[in-house]
Amino acid sequence: MRLTNLLRTTVSAAVVGACAFGFAGVASAQDGGQDGPQTIDDIIVTAQKREQNLQDVPIVVTSLSQETLQNAGVRDIKDLQILTPGMTVTSTSSEASTTARIRGVGTVGDNPGLESSVGVVIDGVYRSRNSVGFGDLGELARIEVLKGPQGTLFGKNTSAGVINIITEAPSFTPGFNGEVTMGNYGAWGISGSVTGPINDQVAFRLYAGNRERDGFMDIDTGDGPRQETDDNNVEFATLRGQLLILPNDNASIKLIADYSTRDEYCCVGTQIRTGPTYPFIDGLSNGTGQRPPAAGFGPLPFSRTGYANRSTGQSVEDMGLSAEANIDITSMNATLTSVTSWRNWSSELGQDVDYTGADIAYRVQDGDYGFSVENLTQEFRLAGANDKLDWLFGLFATKEDINRTDSWYFGADYTPFLSFLLSARLNAANPALPISPNTIGCYTVAGQTPVGFGTCLGTGGAVGGGGPGFTVGQGFEDTYDQGSTSFALFTNNTWHVTEAFDITLGLRYTMDEKSLDGLQRNTNGNGGACAAALGNAGAIGAVLGAATPTILGNFCLPWSNAAYANRTVTEDFDDGELSGTIKAAFRLNPSILTYVSYARGYKSFGYNLDRVQTGITPNASLFFPSEVVDSYEAGVKMTLLDRSLLLNATYFDQTFENFQLNTFLGTAFVVESIPELTSRGVDADMLWFTPIEGLSFQGGVTYTDAQYGNFTAADLSSPGNFPQLSLLPGARASFAPEWSATGSVNFDRDIGAGLRAGFSLAAKYMDDYNTGSDLLPYKQQEAFTTLNGRIVIGSQDERWTFEVWGQNLTDEEYIQVAYNAPLQGGAFQSTVQPNGTYYNPALDTQTYDAFLGQPRTYGATLRIKY
Repeated sequence: MRLTNLLRTTVSAAVVGACAFGFAGVASAQDGGQDGPQTIDDIIVTAQKREQNLQDVPIVVTSLSQETLQNAGVRDIKDLQILTPGMTVTSTSSEASTTARIRGVGTVGDNPGLESSVGVVIDGVYRSRNSVGFGDLGELARIEVLKGPQGTLFGKNTSAGVINIITEAPSFTPGFNGEVTMGNYGAWGISGSVTGPINDQVAFRLYAGNRERDGFMDIDTGDGPRQETDDNNVEFATLRGQLLILPNDNASIKLIADYSTRDEYCCVGTQIRTGPTYPFIDGLSNGTGQRPPAAGFGPLPFSRTGYANRSTGQSVEDMGLSAEANIDITSMNATLTSVTSWRNWSSELGQDVDYTGADIAYRVQDGDYGFSVENLTQEFRLAGANDKLDWLFGLFATKEDINRTDSWYFGADYTPFLSFLLSARLNAANPALPISPNTIGCYTVAGQTPVGFGTCLGTGGAVGGGGPGFTVGQGFEDTYDQGSTSFALFTNNTWHVTEAFDITLGLRYTMDEKSLDGLQRNTNGNGGACAAALGNAGAIGAVLGAATPTILGNFCLPWSNAAYANRTVTEDFDDGELSGTIKAAFRLNPSILTYVSYARGYKSFGYNLDRVQTGITPNASLFFPSEVVDSYEAGVKMTLLDRSLLLNATYFDQTFENFQLNTFLGTAFVVESIPELTSRGVDADMLWFTPIEGLSFQGGVTYTDAQYGNFTAADLSSPGNFPQLSLLPGARASFAPEWSATGSVNFDRDIGAGLRAGFSLAAKYMDDYNTGSDLLPYKQQEAFTTLNGRIVIGSQDERWTFEVWGQNLTDEEYIQVAYNAPLQGGAFQSTVQPNGTYYNPALDTQTYDAFLGQPRTYGATLRIKY
């Protein structure tokens, strides 16, 4: 009987394969009337673009069911990491800057010019940026996390892995689900869905949800005009509609339309170490302006108080349409699949650049700061099978347009703050020169002379100055338009050599073309102070000598450089890349599968959509090359104890070439291609349905040894970036804990009187790791464990359930990402230090800020289902 007939008669389209929901979904499917212990039935995944038993797929896949996700409180990709060892998900200055990493490998999401090393696929549609796939996912059927390169079937930009998300499908049986949630921090949420037949051939599902929560950061607004005294709040809404059309017994069509919005304040960083620039910020702001330094400028204790005088509003809008058609070709025992999509994602952001109470620099949420991604995709696959061969051929094409706008505002305190910084540096060398907020005019006054300049500095700017400072208000307004087209041909085939031995061969050839048109434009006379200071270089050099280039460089930072006045950037490039895989799997017996594999992955070249300069000279090109990876794996998959215990383990060895590292240097994001990054280790997963009815355990552990290869300045595209990256050669990569482990226990059973009760606990341990791309020691996160849990009671038929839940139950205090506070000190030196790098902890004057992980949250949820 054809699948379409089953779809018409089952309770839900997603229940066609009763165990397609992953581990806990198997338990749920077997609840009714089963007296004996539960067993592991077929856990269906689509890791190879066809439905297969998890234990038959020679790939590391963590399959998470609807029930498992619900028990762990997973609503978005960031929540997902508590169930997935070896995976981290972080966000920085906004939720539009979200980064997923697997086995220590990922791509910092602050710059849309970079595509991610971890691909996100939702209902068969590829999302080219992690942030585009971040948001309320609504009703989930299951999530599959595929580790390692997946370029053969999922395409470019999956060199580290894939997060494959499948939402709940329409049903031909009428049904309704509703949910109401209340929690601390003023949290509340409401969502619901309705599904059923329109006629014998068409079923629908409509989901809508809205969630809000106050911020968990307390904000000192300093000089204002910011009014919001909290930050990191939540306010988003989602609407998704689906149609399942079964025109005949040999065809099915699924149409999806979705729309979601976020309108929040996020994300203020807070000081984890305040450096020697503190007195200047304190003097310029109302109140302290930032967290006062510790004794000896040491690390500060954890605090959820941040400082921002400007608003950090974020507005994100995401919408899309997709159509998936499947047509059976009975004469070939094959299925033709077509997946078509259009998506449009946009963000509009505000930012307090310095995250202090002083009015130094900021960006306004007026449409001039943010980015948008619009793309069209089309995929065709023809897949079939016979006794000896499972075969698949496909074509994929996409057209993508990215628009980034960037705008910078100088606050009233920018000029005096820079004066404090420069005069303090001179005072350290010559105490006769006073520290003053009024010396900028000494550098910029027209026709400055050595005598006049020296006199001006000696009087703190009172005599011989008068030149222009930095214009208060908007300083620049840049636009970048990147267009790309990509075509790929691919095939994936499994030859059943014997009943126990399979060989899989996959190949993909991808052709990419990208073009960039940018306009970098200074506004309101911005660049004048830079040009005036450079015009006085002779007089300044006569007084300051060797310090002159560094001093002048502070006048011509990327946001104030006169060289960006109406500067156009036009580039284009095209390239092709062959990727693929070969796997050999041997089943020792019905319970044990062993396999070895090789895979080559590919991550596309691109352009750094930012102001990038070497010294004070803008880089002629913003291009960076493609990233490739060669990966070797050897694994075993075991189903034991009368199919009640699942044990899987895999050794992996991955070598990345031209790893695309996006690093914030305190003034701009710089993309460098690191020659080599290796990631080696072991992934292991387990699931056990115990003899006790309703009790199961699930967990996993990942050991990762991720290290950069040794390299020198000559190996970089811009050797001038090496001092800030000099801690990397031979070191452990950032966001790559040596050990990470997950574990969960779930219990659910009848308790009589028509009721069911249960509980769940999910925990994740992360070994210590560095959260900065430059590996500065102050950015280290110590080992920590997070714990989520819930207690549930409800009717036996699940018409209603009530649960009390908690996330991060132990209120673990940890940081997501640490970074260098702009203009607030410096970490790296200009010459090589005794340790062979450009970093000397005794000379580190940098103020470090961090974006924090969420605190303990708790609440209650009522669900009803008909």
